[in-house]
Amino acid sequence: VVRAKIREIFMPALSSTMTEGKIVSWAAAEGDRVAKGDAVVVVESDKADMDVETFYDGIVAVVLVPAGESAPVGAPIALLAESEEDVALAVAQAQALSSGQPQQEAPALSDAAASPPPPAAPVAAAPAPVAAGTKGVATPQAKKLAKQHRVDLAKVTGTGQFGRITPADVEAAAGIQPKPKVAPTPAAAAPVAAASSVRAVPQAAVLPPVPGATVVPFTAMQAAVSKNMVESLSVPAFRVGYPILTDKLDALYEKVKPKGVTMTVLLAKAAAMALAQHPVVNASCRDGTSFTYNSSINIAVAVSIDGGLITPVLEQADKLDIYLLSQKWKELVKKARAKQLQPNEYNSGTFTLSNLGMFGVDRFDAILPPGQGAIMAVGASKSTVAADKDGFFSVKSKMMVNVTADHRIVYGADLAAFLQTFAKIIEDPESLTL
Repeated sequence: VVRAKIREIFMPALSSTMTEGKIVSWAAAEGDRVAKGDAVVVVESDKADMDVETFYDGIVAVVLVPAGESAPVGAPIALLAESEEDVALAVAQAQALSSGQPQQEAPALSDAAASPPPPAAPVAAAPAPVAAGTKGVATPQAKKLAKQHRVDLAKVTGTGQFGRITPADVEAAAGIQPKPKVAPTPAAAAPVAAASSVRAVPQAAVLPPVPGATVVPFTAMQAAVSKNMVESLSVPAFRVGYPILTDKLDALYEKVKPKGVTMTVLLAKAAAMALAQHPVVNASCRDGTSFTYNSSINIAVAVSIDGGLITPVLEQADKLDIYLLSQKWKELVKKARAKQLQPNEYNSGTFTLSNLGMFGVDRFDAILPPGQGAIMAVGASKSTVAADKDGFFSVKSKMMVNVTADHRIVYGADLAAFLQTFAKIIEDPESLTL
């Protein structure tokens, strides 16, 4: 068995939506010896900053992507040498990677892969120069296509960044001709658009620059938010509003506020209790042809942070009391502000709550997050004149709640029944403390 002397540390995929990551800082500098399990780098994904550990012992020989720069998922960001004698070999390999010339020394192994690399392929006629350290590394879509068309990835030359094998490379190896991009005529495009309206996502037009304007690129988080918002346009959503009296909820809040309970937690708890009685509103449509009923009620709550938006998740919100939920919520918000949330703490939501009431907003519509069936937008509680069942007028506090839902699985009657249950809990909130 030949042991690799040089291993590549790859940019990991820290979330299902992450396509590239930014190096925040290196915990290990060039020349540092590290052990398996040590955190060597902090990476900014589209949601959080996370420590990345090494899977091997060795010496950090070369840092390929310095702090402040970005690299696509799967690209090498550093080289790990097995011993001090191998550092020079790593430096030579790094130079080959940067120049795009083939490296003749012992090939490196990925720091994210435990299995040996595929056998070396015969040299094809006039292939594009690819560094040996990245040969055979394919994107997930390329691997899927290779399996479908029975293409040996070891025999495919990658043309992507750092020699990565792309779907186009696999199709070329399988003899599939690329489809020409021809703009359809309006008459022909209409039925296609009607048939695929659920899946088609409108692409934003690139507008010409405004003279004197400053263009600031999206951060990774802002790019993820933009992508999710555009994807949400493909869902046939509808909106229902419901006024709710909040005098008793406000009174309860004043009682539990000294114990650290926030209004957000009370609303999340009420939503979870209502969802338990209306599971279809807690469901989702992931493939366009079926219902996915979630076994857990996980309330994602929109939180504005510096440079973006994130939705920490209160898992099992229907089963925890408001005091445990408040403790958990404080921990989540603290981690969100520090960009230290783990993936399961922001991507496991089954229903989302967005509250702008603290800013005095009386009503607004929220955009449905991809992969969820509904999102609730809560406005401020304001004084209004209301008549009781006997016709007597009095001043009451009332808030407006708007819910946006996926009409493929949630119908108007479903949402109306859910809102009636939610309103009953809010207007008689003693059950929230049980």
